[in-house]
Amino acid sequence: MIRFIYPSDPLDAKQPDENYVEEFAAAKAAGLSCSVFSVEDFEQGTFRPVPKLEDGDRVLYRGWMLGPAEYARLCDSIINKGATPVTSSEDYVRCHYLPNWYEACKELTPSTVFLARSADFASELASLNWPKYFVKDYVKSLTTARGSVADTPSQVAEVVDLIEKYRGKVDGGVCVRRFEELEPDTEERYFIVAGTAFGREGTVPDVVQDIASRITSPFYTADIVRRTDGVLRLIELGDGQVSDRKQWPASRFVDVLRAVV
Repeated sequence: MIRFIYPSDPLDAKQPDENYVEEFAAAKAAGLSCSVFSVEDFEQGTFRPVPKLEDGDRVLYRGWMLGPAEYARLCDSIINKGATPVTSSEDYVRCHYLPNWYEACKELTPSTVFLARSADFASELASLNWPKYFVKDYVKSLTTARGSVADTPSQVAEVVDLIEKYRGKVDGGVCVRRFEELEPDTEERYFIVAGTAFGREGTVPDVVQDIASRITSPFYTADIVRRTDGVLRLIELGDGQVSDRKQWPASRFVDVLRAVV
């Protein structure tokens, strides 16, 4: 049996966190088996889902983003309860870190250079002559007013410093991506379950079907944006367990969860 586990309300360990109440209720109403667990207790070494996991359960997490080591620990905790995680640690990192999926989708996404945090960015990037440079770590970009775009290679270090300042660390390493002009308000998130892609409104572009055939992972997302020349571009993959629904209604998202079953 598939069981979905959600973070619990910090003040009531038997109820879902307020950010997941709507989704949890929709999943329960659809007849899906759901549990909650205290993230705070988990961080202290205790994993106690309510209702408890049963032997033979296949477990899919829906909650806050976890680092690779944290997610591996969650998998171990699930296994120690006699259950099996749907998404392995290897599957999680495949879509969580940009370098792990880039080669498989290289021509569908902006050109990217991967560098260590300690790199001399100006010299490493000097030969590229890109119009602009979009800077992020392996997981996220800078969301402050400064933004993530550098006009020159020498400005890349400034963005990286700010990522470290505001996020506390540079996760994994530095990704410098060729800047592409994108149409505003055209980003759409698609969920992919075992090779089948789902769109919020039912339709799925060919590029998403292509991605679904290239990336082998049980449950992940693809964020697609239209470039100003009309071409759809892959901007990001993410593990589906820790991806926001964004514009997806909870009822429609539960259709995706049903596919996991």
